[in-house]
Amino acid sequence: MKKDCYFVSGSVEAVVRELLSGLPSFIRDRAAGFRPARAALLLLDLQKYFLDPGSHAFVPSAPAILDGLLGLAGAFRRRRRPVIWTRHGNTPADAGRMANWWRDMLLPGSTAAGWAVPPEPGDIVVDKTGYDAFLGTDLASILTMADTSQVVVCGVMTHLCCETTARSAFGRGFEVFFPADGTAAPTRAFHAASLLNLGHGFAVLGTIADLRAVLDAESPA
Repeated sequence: MKKDCYFVSGSVEAVVRELLSGLPSFIRDRAAGFRPARAALLLLDLQKYFLDPGSHAFVPSAPAILDGLLGLAGAFRRRRRPVIWTRHGNTPADAGRMANWWRDMLLPGSTAAGWAVPPEPGDIVVDKTGYDAFLGTDLASILTMADTSQVVVCGVMTHLCCETTARSAFGRGFEVFFPADGTAAPTRAFHAASLLNLGHGFAVLGTIADLRAVLDAESPA
């Protein structure tokens, strides 16, 4: 597969406007209703495996979205709302179809499995073995204990772990927010397809700036 770098630092906003403007109006016009007091931020798989240019799984557009994600995480922390990082890893015992599909495994504890951007003290880390961050993890109970009814899904990859987790969150009764500049995929085509599908039936689309405007306006002094 030939990858493309559709997000470049300094041009992310313009690309996102173009991506969102190409969606049907019934998706673009959906009311947001973001409520920070009931929201949690999910940062999926921001690991060296996906963000190191030397890795075969490198997502070329991912580095350009990191500043936005870190700023969003800071806004959630100021509101004292959960910032939850997922960490992907597989062993032969738990890889299941992942091993057959990808023919290699991201072994827990390996250099590649480590953080490209590390969590901060007080953040929550959830280890997962598949695309769905809810499957076989305590994520749902963590969210429930934090009085969460909304989740913001960010990270990598847009069309795999991010889209799957967004769909799973919707099915569990959470309201899903999926900022178009909050995830990255190996190609723009994958990214755009996920936005179209999720915006139709699963998630409220928008941008990190949209969420920050609400978070920052309501942040405690």
